[in-house]
Amino acid sequence: IASIMSRVRNLKNKYRNEDNITDELNCTKISADTTDNSGTVNQIMMTTNNPEDWLCFLLKLEKKGVPQMDVGLLNRLIGRYSQAVTALPAEKHSQNESYARILVRFAELKALQDPEEARDQFHLARLNCKKFAFVHVAFAQFELLQENEKKCKQILQKAVECSAVPLEMLETALQNFHLKKKQLLSDEEK
Repeated sequence: IASIMSRVRNLKNKYRNEDNITDELNCTKISADTTDNSGTVNQIMMTTNNPEDWLCFLLKLEKKGVPQMDVGLLNRLIGRYSQAVTALPAEKHSQNESYARILVRFAELKALQDPEEARDQFHLARLNCKKFAFVHVAFAQFELLQENEKKCKQILQKAVECSAVPLEMLETALQNFHLKKKQLLSDEEK
């Protein structure tokens, strides 16, 4: 009897889980909270697995809400960005702008949860994609928001020294830093 009852419970759980999955698939248009997008992720990973496809997918996912206001969305985004970073080898994609944007955005999202982990992610982005000025500016902006002005200035100066491009972006960020602005780059300057 115990064995039969155990099998019945297992079958109930199995069908309940399948019903939940079906419900999630039917509700994806209604609520971002029930969407895991595993089919899209698997398709990206099994076919192209390139930074452009990952970035496009991740940006579409971000449009489902405001991560600063929705902890569920924030956690899902961090999980997906983490998956993208893991799936894309740095040695192959370090010269790719989309890859650099994924690394930066992942660090920015991490900053909403844990500044120390975010700092590690910014270091990783800067280490792997040092030729892109926006990587350095994003890290410097993070440090400025953390009230580490000395570190902010140091990051921007090192970016100039390592010839990150475009140089004008770094010069503008440094100028705004010296003017004591809280934003290193305005939306127009970005």
